[in-house]
Amino acid sequence: MNITVLGCGRWGAFHAWYAHHIGHHVTLWGRPGSPHLAELISQRRNEYMTLPRDIALTADLTGALAGADVVIISISAQQLRNLAGQIKGTGLTKMPFILCMKGLEIGTGKRLTTVMKEVLGPHVRTIVWVGPGHVQDFLAGMPNCMVMASDNLDRTKHMANLFSSPLIRFYYGKDLLGTEIGAAAKNVIGIAAGMLDGYHYTSLKGALMARGTHELSRLIAAMGGDAMTVYGLSHLGDYEATLFSRHSNNRRFGEDFILGKPFAKLAEGVYTSQALVDLSDAYQVELPITRTIYEIICHQKDPLEGLQDLFLRSQKEE
Repeated sequence: MNITVLGCGRWGAFHAWYAHHIGHHVTLWGRPGSPHLAELISQRRNEYMTLPRDIALTADLTGALAGADVVIISISAQQLRNLAGQIKGTGLTKMPFILCMKGLEIGTGKRLTTVMKEVLGPHVRTIVWVGPGHVQDFLAGMPNCMVMASDNLDRTKHMANLFSSPLIRFYYGKDLLGTEIGAAAKNVIGIAAGMLDGYHYTSLKGALMARGTHELSRLIAAMGGDAMTVYGLSHLGDYEATLFSRHSNNRRFGEDFILGKPFAKLAEGVYTSQALVDLSDAYQVELPITRTIYEIICHQKDPLEGLQDLFLRSQKEE
């Protein structure tokens, strides 16, 4: 099977490595001028892994898509609409596209599969691949469970079976909306967890987990999804990797924010908090944790006061 991976950052490089690891022919694409691609071309490695020599590296999008049986997209969620437009320009849109990002489009609050349909047409075959795991752990041989979901169960099963291995076991997600919202929202909860770590309030993560899943289940239900999806691998199942792991960019962003340290890596939860607040307003569903994180990051709300209001001051029914 010929697999093309679009995006050569940490996760894109890993998805290329993984697809090769389980026996596929792989092409890895990066944007022209990408420092990540330049590093991989010159050294065949980045700070996390060494890529096998027979993974093709290219900045030619048309060439990368030509002949691909499946395309994996692993970029920032906020760049998807632009990249989808470039893909449309190549005319190569008939193959399945697997989205390995967790986020919502800011300004619209739209799910990433919706963005794909808007740009590439209603018949585009899109699958999401989400769930717990870190590049560093997978490369060390630590297995995990993840989930794939789409609007067609047979397609979901086919892709999950195609990519399953002893390293990653895939489950079939039947609720695409809930899977996408839950996967995006867990990054916001991860930022909240890091802020608690920054204040040495780590013991409050239990309350954060309980309340975080509850508020997102209400939003998913209001949007027409299954409220129980949030308790699966896309959201609650990803909490260990996002709320506790030293590898979690979102958790580290939250902790460094409190400690006043600069953080240069991508923390997708920053953008997702804004998109979720917009959805909260549109569907009239209260998201107190999400809104507090958004106000702290984007509107300079006092973080200690905001977190204490959430967990230590209010008295209400559970």
